[in-house]
Order: sequence, then structure tokens, then C-alpha cells
Amino acid sequence: MSNDTRALAVVSAGLSNPSSTRLLADRLTTATVAALHERGITPTVEVVELRQHARDLADSLLTGFPNASLREAVDTVTGADGLIAVTPIFSASYSGLFKTFFDVLDKDALTAKPVLMGATAGTARHSLALEHALRPLFSYLRAVVAPTAVFAASEDWAGSGGALHDRIVRAAEELADLVAGRPPAAPADPFDDPTTSFEELLRRS
Repeated sequence: MSNDTRALAVVSAGLSNPSSTRLLADRLTTATVAALHERGITPTVEVVELRQHARDLADSLLTGFPNASLREAVDTVTGADGLIAVTPIFSASYSGLFKTFFDVLDKDALTAKPVLMGATAGTARHSLALEHALRPLFSYLRAVVAPTAVFAASEDWAGSGGALHDRIVRAAEELADLVAGRPPAAPADPFDDPTTSFEELLRRS
């Protein structure tokens, strides 16, 4: 197989630094990079730490326009060939910061984009949030979601973490297959839609 290059975006919605959410995101990324290399693909990786854009996201909701910093993060995600998205779970669902980021994306931005979902929480009781909250979100955005989602509770980090490791590897293999099976994403044309219509502004209000 000829060597190819693909862009991988990683969204981490962890609130602390360091965070278990970022740790899981990093482990999913490492495994996916390795799986892509096995398929003759050299990935480039860009990480979006949503905690750095919390105020930007609030401003964007109020104004309808992302500032330069948030726009760069949005372009990183929408222009990637594959996405790893990891959130902490609060009250049996994704964090508000995580949801707000995907709210500011264009409704078609993730259409057909391969996505690997991950989540962290203090207890395994929150594990079903991946299927009841995250998967419907990405299905609504028409992304192509890897069958295996990875949840890590506090106890999963103890000991050898064999079961968690196995889930990470399986999910990474699935994402790598999805990324390898589609052509590279075309770079966005900044002049393709240079203006925002009045109707679009009304929809954002």
C-alpha cells in the first residue's frame, strides 16, 4: 500500500489540567496513529482543548460568530479526515462545554466524517451516556461513528488496565479502517461562502 497522509483531529473537553479526559484522548490517539501506520497512512494530529475556548464559545453563542482562536479550532475539526471526541460525563450526559462546541459547527460540517467517541466519569454507572447521548448527537450531525465507543471510569485506570487497553485498540482499529476507506478531506475554500445570509443569522438567534 502506498504511503498516504491524513489529518486527525482530537477534541478533549476535560476541565482540569491534567485530566482523565485528556489522558483517554491521548491513548486513543496513540492507538489510532499506530493503526493508521499499519495501513500505510501517515497521520498528522491536532488537539483541540475545549477548556481553552470556554469564553470564546460563550461569545460565539451570543454573537453568532466565532473569533479567530475558535475559528481555528473549528477549522481543525471540520477539515480533518477523522475525529476523536472525548468528554467527561456529568449528570448522565456530555459536558456543556462539549455540546456547545458542536453547537457552533455548521450543521453539515461532520457529514460522513469518521468519529471515535470516548468518555470519562468517576463511576461506571455513566457508561451508557455514550450510547444514549453521544451517539445520537453524532448521528444527528450525520457523522460515521465507529462501532466501539470507549468509556473509562476511575477504576479503569488502576492496575494494568487490560480491559480498557483492549477497548482502546479495538476502537482505534475501527476508526483507522473508516479513515483509510475514504478519500482525504478536501481543504476548505475560504471563498466558497464568504457571507452569512440574513436567514442564517435568524436561525442562529
